[in-house]
Amino acid sequence: MALDPATVRRIATLARIRVEDAEVDKLQGELNAIFGWIEQLNEVDVSGVEPLAGAAHMALKMREDVVTDGGYPERILFNAPDRNRDFFAVPKVVE
Repeated sequence: MALDPATVRRIATLARIRVEDAEVDKLQGELNAIFGWIEQLNEVDVSGVEPLAGAAHMALKMREDVVTDGGYPERILFNAPDRNRDFFAVPKVVE
């Protein structure tokens, strides 16, 4: 499926994207390339593969919910402009 410049302008209007006349040819080429990739995907044999509607049917791995401090304050505060022990130091903003 090859898009013509009028269709590219229509897509841009529907997407609420302002496209200058000089950009239409470039955008047309990019969109045609995307549709070319989609056509390649349509050639893949997916017989015997069940469609996946989402991850709702999958069991998620659970982990223990533990609050930690990270354990590496030196790495966290490495680029801090100012620090007080293991904390960021900031100027006082409330008097």
